[in-house]
Amino acid sequence: MRNFSFEQKYGRLRKELIAGAVVLAATVIIGSCWYWLVEEWSWLDSAYMTIITLSTVGFGEIHPLEPRSRIFTICLILMGLITIGYIVNRFTEALIQGYFQEGIRLRQERRLLETLEQHYIVCGFGRMGSQIAREFAAEGIMFVVIDSRSEQIELAQELGHIVVQGDATLDESLSKARIEKAVCLVAALPSDAENLYTVLSAKTLNPYLRAIARASTEEAVQKLQRAGADAVVSPYITGGRRLAAAALRPQVMDFVDGIITGANRSYYLEEFLIDAQICPYVGKSLKDARLRSQSGALVLAIRRFDGNLIAGPTGDTLILERDALICMGTPEQLRELNQILGPISSQLPRLPKQK
Repeated sequence: MRNFSFEQKYGRLRKELIAGAVVLAATVIIGSCWYWLVEEWSWLDSAYMTIITLSTVGFGEIHPLEPRSRIFTICLILMGLITIGYIVNRFTEALIQGYFQEGIRLRQERRLLETLEQHYIVCGFGRMGSQIAREFAAEGIMFVVIDSRSEQIELAQELGHIVVQGDATLDESLSKARIEKAVCLVAALPSDAENLYTVLSAKTLNPYLRAIARASTEEAVQKLQRAGADAVVSPYITGGRRLAAAALRPQVMDFVDGIITGANRSYYLEEFLIDAQICPYVGKSLKDARLRSQSGALVLAIRRFDGNLIAGPTGDTLILERDALICMGTPEQLRELNQILGPISSQLPRLPKQK
């Protein structure tokens, strides 16, 4: 059996209601014209006779009718009963199944989608995509889900996510998700080919977008990187490494998992992009900036603009423009560090609010 999406069902029901209203209006016009032309009544009497006939209120005839007009009135009553019954049936179905409420929700969602900026896009709502969406929702990140499968779209809608039904490899679907205003896209589609096309399309529409892609093989990892993916994750390779690390260093992995995902809700890892126009510490060393003593957050690493990673920076390490500071701390410490550094471009809005 074909699985219709809500929009298809809602569109069908709306067309049926409109068709019923058109037939009812046509019946009123035909009835009024008959009494006006055949019985030579006034327009008011003709319209009044038609309405009370269709509504079957039983007020009786305004003026005596000829036999042919009585036969026409019988047909008019039957036509009215069928049309009004059809409209009532469609309207009742809409109320029972909540189409009107869902239609209002969809219109609100479209208006929200039209105003989205600095959001994330999740392509594919399978096992991996749904987990990504769950993590984003837990972090309070604004994101859009793209999937072509009706059942997955309905599932995402039930979870309260903003959705776009369509093929993520097509420019049209990405444009509906406001790809030009997004900051990051995660390609988690079932096949490597689909993820490759998605990354190519996304990078064409928004060259400044950060693209993360899923890959099944090492060859796909290389192709996705050549296509412009900023990061490529292979579940099998990464999963194997994580399993080995969990077996060899279980306590370390528990700690790392907690701060990366925010599972323990105590310590977080966060990154801060240094802007020379806002940050007062550009050109100064970490010792002179006194970031640790001012905020309590720890600078674990610095990613230079040229891609060089400085792990465990010392007090003499300089803070340069367009550096990415990778820091660890509590939500309060990271907020304080954000204020000290600018505030600047960071992911802090997704951290839990202070109570």
